[in-house]
Amino acid sequence: MINDSSKIISFDNTEYAFAHMNDGELKKAKFLFGLMGNAFWLNLGLKLMPLAIKYRFPFTKTILRKTIFSQFVGGENLEKTFPVSEKLAKYGVDVILDYGVEGLSTEEGFKHAEKAFIDVVNYAASQKNIPFVSIKVTGIASFTLLERIHEAMQHSKKENVLERYQLVIRNLLPNDKAEWDLACTRFENICKAASKTSVAILVDAEESWIQDPVDALTTLMMEQFNKTKAVVYNTIQLYRHDRLKFLQQSIRTATIESYIIGVKLVRGAYMEKERARALENNYPSPIQPDKDSTDLDYNTAVDICLQQLDQIALIIATHNEESNMLATLLCEEYGIDSNHKHVHFSQLYGMSDNITYNLAKNGFSVSKYLPFGPIKEVMPYLMRRAQENSSVAGQTGRELNLITKELERRKKK
Repeated sequence: MINDSSKIISFDNTEYAFAHMNDGELKKAKFLFGLMGNAFWLNLGLKLMPLAIKYRFPFTKTILRKTIFSQFVGGENLEKTFPVSEKLAKYGVDVILDYGVEGLSTEEGFKHAEKAFIDVVNYAASQKNIPFVSIKVTGIASFTLLERIHEAMQHSKKENVLERYQLVIRNLLPNDKAEWDLACTRFENICKAASKTSVAILVDAEESWIQDPVDALTTLMMEQFNKTKAVVYNTIQLYRHDRLKFLQQSIRTATIESYIIGVKLVRGAYMEKERARALENNYPSPIQPDKDSTDLDYNTAVDICLQQLDQIALIIATHNEESNMLATLLCEEYGIDSNHKHVHFSQLYGMSDNITYNLAKNGFSVSKYLPFGPIKEVMPYLMRRAQENSSVAGQTGRELNLITKELERRKKK
């Protein structure tokens, strides 16, 4: 490991981190993170937000639009993301566009989502700093159908996800088979649109009890479209204790089948829900026993991928400073250029600007994950962001300290 301190990036440089924000924007962010750091106000907000939207309380959308929505979301439609992505481009930061739709249940809704995802792909291809588009399979396929397929796949003793998938698909009931075929066609159409452009598709991770068919379908799309470049990426949640093994199996499959595997490494987004469901249904939790175990698997996964960049296109998507620092040091150790086409960093829009902008300042390829969509449709995303800031140890406090430090620095100028 490299010990040369001159090579180490500082994530404490708030001048770089917040150069894109004026004093008013910083003060608003400080206020929001302060609220999210208060357990009483956070829990109250999580209970009231969905109800206020559902029953159309006066001024609800106006209040949300000017607060948490503007902090974490790019806009209510595709066009409104343009000023945000343009501003990010000025600081060398790319964009991962995410149409915030999930959990649909009708064929009409799925068709609309398919068209919307393809529209996003085509829009991204026209912009200079949007190399990725994120999609959720639950936007184009029924959650209940995914759950049934996943449960059937779990009964197989085969380790390879494609072998389990193929056994199950052959025995689907006719109605389920017809519905699943339509979902697969929608997914393939989106990937085809991406393949014709310079845009890549990042397939979001889902809850553990529907993840197997998502993994299988994503793997099939990688086999089809990733022969010469990374068009399709799978998302690996390392807060699950079984996902490092899955990553290693996926790499072996890609090697045998001769395609580039796209990998986005995250820690995870459904921890509380996963633990609660496991407890309620009396099965072992898929979540790691502690944070150290998650960190170890995450950092091991980064190391594994960085050593095989001829086979792997990697996105290091984390707010963890140590993991980001480790990745930069490993790049130095392994002689990997900071702008290598198969190495990319990413953080969520509205969070961890100290990481994003300092990486960009030091020449690394980095992006902000930028969701957009009507307030009602992105509500599940906003609630996860609020919960994440409360459940990740020190996240809100870290954000507040950095913002306060920058405001004080500006006062002294």
